[in-house]
Amino acid sequence: MKFLVTGSAGLVGSQVVKDLTKQNHTVYSCYHDEKPSHGTPILLDLTDKEKIIQTLQEIKPDRIIHLAAMTNVDLCETEKELTTLINVKATEILAKQAAKQNIFFVYISTDYVFDGIKGMKKEDDSTNPLGFYGKSKLEGEFTLNKLASSWCIARTSTPFGIHHKKKSFPLWIKESLEAKKEIPVLVDQFTSPTDVPNLSKMLIEVATRQITGVIHLAGATRISRYELAELVADKLSLDKKFLIPTKIDEMTWKSQRPKDSSLDVSLAAEILNEKPQEIEHSLILFIDELTSNS
Repeated sequence: MKFLVTGSAGLVGSQVVKDLTKQNHTVYSCYHDEKPSHGTPILLDLTDKEKIIQTLQEIKPDRIIHLAAMTNVDLCETEKELTTLINVKATEILAKQAAKQNIFFVYISTDYVFDGIKGMKKEDDSTNPLGFYGKSKLEGEFTLNKLASSWCIARTSTPFGIHHKKKSFPLWIKESLEAKKEIPVLVDQFTSPTDVPNLSKMLIEVATRQITGVIHLAGATRISRYELAELVADKLSLDKKFLIPTKIDEMTWKSQRPKDSSLDVSLAAEILNEKPQEIEHSLILFIDELTSNS
């Protein structure tokens, strides 16, 4: 099967193209700055409409997994025009062309489409994003509803894994505690932390099987940032005294974050062969991978 993956050099995308290559799919790895290490690299500017259309017409993929996005929540708040170009307009162009070529389209969205007043959100719960990042990703979802003929919206939450550039939350905790550095960790922000290898396999299964509609692909555990940090410390036998319990209202972010953006993953657990993982299991795998890479 022929896949086109955007954002293929990122935290999730690099894992997806690696896994697809292992499964002997033909993979076109789209990138902007950094050339990916797996698949056939395709330099693609997501602000260039003609180039996007030309690329899809030439490659004729069977599936698109659209991971590329501006995900820095505070930067999205200050760079709204660029955020709209990348997160909304590029999605619109890809979706429209995918519909013309009858390509199944998987769009990765976020738990930040919810306001976080109440957690464990199901796929059909009402959305109400607080910040511009969440708003832009929700606009991308609306675009698929309107334009793409065959699609899946896959929402995820706090992906973590090993990447040479992007430092995910458990690794930040590990390195900070090893350096005996005091760090503020939120006691009242809850998410569903998602192991990137687990997420990658779920995304590939959704794309391969052409599972349509909205689905939550995230970890199976609702947990606070502080509780997650404690788990990391416990598993690595690090001193928890450097974790400073902090409330979300004490943070000086440019963009408001939801307090509880945990996702209900019961649909994915029911219909997928690759099940959402509990955090305890995910952390064991993450630490094993860290150890083997060191």
